[in-house]
Amino acid sequence: MADFVESTVNRTAVRELSVPIASVTAFNNLVQSVITDNPFGCVGYTNSDGEYIEPVVLNRERYTAKVNFINTDGKRVGTVSLDSPTIAAFEANAAEVLANTAIAAAMGGEAVRDLPHETYYAQLRCHDPSGDDYYLTFTRKTVRLSSYQDEAIRSTVETWADAVGTLD
Repeated sequence: MADFVESTVNRTAVRELSVPIASVTAFNNLVQSVITDNPFGCVGYTNSDGEYIEPVVLNRERYTAKVNFINTDGKRVGTVSLDSPTIAAFEANAAEVLANTAIAAAMGGEAVRDLPHETYYAQLRCHDPSGDDYYLTFTRKTVRLSSYQDEAIRSTVETWADAVGTLD
């Protein structure tokens, strides 16, 4: 059997945020600013099907709302986690559970949103002028740069992150 031969060098770098991103709105604003402003100088291209691909695209996203149920003694008696594919679904699902009296009665408590334990995830794909694609993944607590080959890409992303107040 033949040995594996390394053909490329793909790297991953992670930045832990000192303070989690405060809200889904702040999270969305950050992600959208990267897509709109293209701070890394990514370039658009035409794929093999002749379709134009933007320089920075939202590759995938996922949001999890948390709703706790608190009884009259102030104790948590239940929790509902709602995984949603978009921010609109995230907000709608949370509102639905908060307003659902049948679920609250079955849980034996009042529905209360658990904002600090909610999670946000968005992955952007960036097309570098060199032709390579790399990924920038945002969560509430981290920013991950992955599948990059050129160290200059990491340096550019790090410089940008240093300049963004919420990413220190």
